[in-house]
Amino acid sequence: MQSFDIDKSDLLRIKTALNGSDAELQQVLQQYHTSEIAILFEKLEPDERERIINILPAEEASEVISEMDEEHHPAELLANLTSEKRSEIVEELDYDDATDLLSQMDESDQQDILREIDQEDATNIRALLSYDEDTAGGLMNTDLIKVNGKLNKNEALEEIIKQSEEMEEFYTLYAVDDADVLLGILSIKDIIKARPMVRVEELVKKDYVYVKADLDQEEVAKLISQYNLTSIPVVNDDMRLLGRITVDDIIDVMEEENTEDILKISGVSEDEELSGGWRDAVKSRLPWLIINLATAFLAASVIRSYEDTAAKLPIISAYMIIIAGMGGNAATQALAVTVRRISLSDLTDRQAYMTVLKEALVGMTNGATNGVIVAGVAMWYDANPILGLVMFLAMTGNVIVAGLTGATIPLILKRVGIDPAVASSIIITTFTDCIGFLLPLWLATKLLL
Repeated sequence: MQSFDIDKSDLLRIKTALNGSDAELQQVLQQYHTSEIAILFEKLEPDERERIINILPAEEASEVISEMDEEHHPAELLANLTSEKRSEIVEELDYDDATDLLSQMDESDQQDILREIDQEDATNIRALLSYDEDTAGGLMNTDLIKVNGKLNKNEALEEIIKQSEEMEEFYTLYAVDDADVLLGILSIKDIIKARPMVRVEELVKKDYVYVKADLDQEEVAKLISQYNLTSIPVVNDDMRLLGRITVDDIIDVMEEENTEDILKISGVSEDEELSGGWRDAVKSRLPWLIINLATAFLAASVIRSYEDTAAKLPIISAYMIIIAGMGGNAATQALAVTVRRISLSDLTDRQAYMTVLKEALVGMTNGATNGVIVAGVAMWYDANPILGLVMFLAMTGNVIVAGLTGATIPLILKRVGIDPAVASSIIITTFTDCIGFLLPLWLATKLLL
């Protein structure tokens, strides 16, 4: 299926149908997939979304709400529905999706919905709500197929058929003992091919990957990616099977984590909604800009320390901007690569050392190359070979510093327990600006005056 982009004609078609009868609106909605309706919701008013959800059958309405981005407030939409409609929708949702929605509501709305829905569903959702939303426990779904290891092939098949009636799809079967302790993974192929009286415990694959309920969701994503899994079991400290995490949930996690890292590196709070209003954007970004302003004063103090040099050689000011800017760009490149490496795996001491060494060598090569260019411009345009030498040394030095800080700072922050994506850019900008101003001014003072 091709990706769906909101087209003016699609929006006009929905808006026109909203002005007509429910039957006309239903007819138009049938032309769209539930995920496409969720995208169209971005351009609709809350009352228009509510009307559409009320018209859709509970199964389709649940799919639309589960496909909505959190920043478009699906939980608020659900909470505003009648108690009958919202309980129908929640009961259609997978437990993990229902838990995600309820976790976005206030306590009173949560409890109202949990009282309205089926008792078994409410019990499962309450159990999931007890886990931190960014952990494996908060991500898992308790809907799964498990069979006792003592069952034979025919008994196991009957149990699988019985449990699968309430599930849309399943990727993996799990074998457990009488206490629900996970014994291993089962293959449907192995069960089908097995002799009738072979017990499940003889067919179990024991070299499986699992996660504990308190493991961070980013680590879960790494494991699923590393081992090319479609799902992964979640267990407690006693190895009791609690649930499973499927690959479609991990895709959402990876998108969320990547967006979070990009925003952090840019000095934007992860709490800012991408489609939020300007007031939220100001609240999110202004504190970081104020911190940047403070570091800019530090860079300005470097220039003030060399006022005499700047006054006697005004051409230096033009080159300082170039050198500081190039250092900033080089540092951003090194920072992006290093933060990405950190997010993909925990670097060993040797890997960290090799990362810093690599960026130092890259900085030296790129700095020298750009240094030759800027030196050539200085010697040709200003007819001053010594000025060319100053620019070469300053450019090379600043780009080396940029590479070193771009790789070292996030590694140090990670080591001391600070998110490297949050503070790295501010610290690195300070280094490259200060060194970008200091080197040409200091070298000019020593070699040209």
